[in-house]
Amino acid sequence: MITVWIDADSCPKTVRQYLVSYTEKLSLKLFFVANHEIPQDEKHSNFKMIICNKESQAADDYIVNNVSENDLVVTRDIPLADRLVNKNICVMNDRGTLYTKENIKQRLSERDFNLQLAQIGLCGTKKSYYGKKEFSEFANCFDKQIHALIRNESLKHK
Repeated sequence: MITVWIDADSCPKTVRQYLVSYTEKLSLKLFFVANHEIPQDEKHSNFKMIICNKESQAADDYIVNNVSENDLVVTRDIPLADRLVNKNICVMNDRGTLYTKENIKQRLSERDFNLQLAQIGLCGTKKSYYGKKEFSEFANCFDKQIHALIRNESLKHK
């Protein structure tokens, strides 16, 4: 059975709410993984909140160690996405970017470069805006990817 995993620490509320409703309609499991409770307005039975310890990378390690082939992971964390892509897991961010073997190394390199610039004070803090356009791109990508996984799953069982 397909499970949707959310690296929940930085996942926008609109995405969390959308995924709870969407996965419930499709009878899919949904796991929010973080090192603290993530509030949810809706009471649905299809999702579970997994709270990891406060150690660095604990939530990432939990996802990597428990995700299965044909699952989907939503994360903003590029190093986590890299680890998952290398395990042939479908990974996307909350803005509709699908991480693949073809693009993950470039994304990781860009992230590391920007981190180095920030550490030496050469770039300012970047305000991240999340609006209707970003959510729409996420929803379209998620719909496409989850239905591809569902098709793959049904082909395996024939």
